[in-house]
Amino acid sequence: MRTTARSLTGTALAAVCLGALAAPAAYAGDFERLEVSPSVANPGTTVTVSTRACGDGHGIGDAQALGAAEFKLRPEGPKGLATGRFRVPEHTKPGTYGIGVACDNGKTATGDLVVKQGGGASHHPTHQPTHQPTHEGPHGHVKTGVGGSVGPDATRIATGVAVLAGTAVAGAWLLRRRASGGHGG
Repeated sequence: MRTTARSLTGTALAAVCLGALAAPAAYAGDFERLEVSPSVANPGTTVTVSTRACGDGHGIGDAQALGAAEFKLRPEGPKGLATGRFRVPEHTKPGTYGIGVACDNGKTATGDLVVKQGGGASHHPTHQPTHQPTHEGPHGHVKTGVGGSVGPDATRIATGVAVLAGTAVAGAWLLRRRASGGHGG
């Protein structure tokens, strides 16, 4: 009985390790699409977002990346469509900003908003620069070890799977050897 329990424990441990590898793939497609209209806006523009992720429920939107407050989504329009609105703050700098929504049903949706140069009073310098900048911006990828930030690496994935498989086999062999009474030495 004890041998069977140990063998099953080793098998369960190996299954858990392999399941941990599959978990990220299970969550990879959990983000649904967030429609952002207009998708390109100037500071001061009211932006409308809509998604089917919330179904007929409600949600909370997050536009804090561009300095706007959280906003609410409510069922509006066709069945299953939740809609919310926020205003792009006047101080928002040009760039692409991620907008996210968390629905009451646990689903999430993401989309992008591109902010262009402000439409209000523009700044006109009274002098011209005396020289052009000589430095250039960064180039290429930064390898920070974040894991997957640059893209999948088949060699590293295969190595990781091989290490886990080898560990599972070694664990099963040790448990089996121990159960048969062979302690070596």
